Amino acid sequence: MPTIDINCDMGESFGNWTMGNDEAVMPYITSANIAGGFHAGDPHVMRETVELAAEHDVGIGIHPGFPDKMGFGRRTIDATPEEVRDYVVYQLGALTAFAQRHGVTVEHVKPHGAMYSMLSESPDHARAVMDGMLEVDEELVYLATDMHIYEVAQKVDGVTAVFEGYVDLDYRADRSLIVEQQLEDRDPELVADRFVSIATDGVVETANGEEIDVPADSICIHGDNPNAVEILEAIHDRLEDHDIELASLPDVVNSS
Repeated sequence: MPTIDINCDMGESFGNWTMGNDEAVMPYITSANIAGGFHAGDPHVMRETVELAAEHDVGIGIHPGFPDKMGFGRRTIDATPEEVRDYVVYQLGALTAFAQRHGVTVEHVKPHGAMYSMLSESPDHARAVMDGMLEVDEELVYLATDMHIYEVAQKVDGVTAVFEGYVDLDYRADRSLIVEQQLEDRDPELVADRFVSIATDGVVETANGEEIDVPADSICIHGDNPNAVEILEAIHDRLEDHDIELASLPDVVNSS
């Protein structure tokens, strides 16, 4: 029976600005990547998101970004490896405090936006972040968004990494993602087909019709997609027919 995690970026609202549909999406996922207040989120949203995740028995992780709310963490910042490590540790510490307050544990780290891109392009930055993560908690799982980061993680002693796949975005043949500026409705049945394909066979069809390997143990669903709930419902409808079991990241790691 294939075992896989469904993760979603959450807690990205702040002040009077609302992002995503966390309350409706949370019942369908197993891991929540919670914004740490730099690219999005604020202390009140962080607390509310941890409470919501605990209510639905969803594992929580930090989704750290650059200090760039105006650019939603998608603008590159000239930061040293040590500075990026500190950004991650700072945001991880904030989430850990809220987690302890609600009797849950932070399980994973998944960098956001331009920070993720920097780690993908610079092994030195990626290693610095992983070293900082280990200093905080050796049990944390690194959720690797691309193969470059995943390969670095294999070389850092003590790091447990899980490779992440996408089903509500299109892949190119080189396994890079086609990220649209404006999110639009996705065909739920097509997305569910991709989910089953990755979960059972570790492959997915690219935008040009080529089949590529995506050896993922976690699948990301974008909660800010207009029809995210419909997509997740379609995925859940397929689980029993294909003997797919959903599990949180620590359980996925232990089952592999």
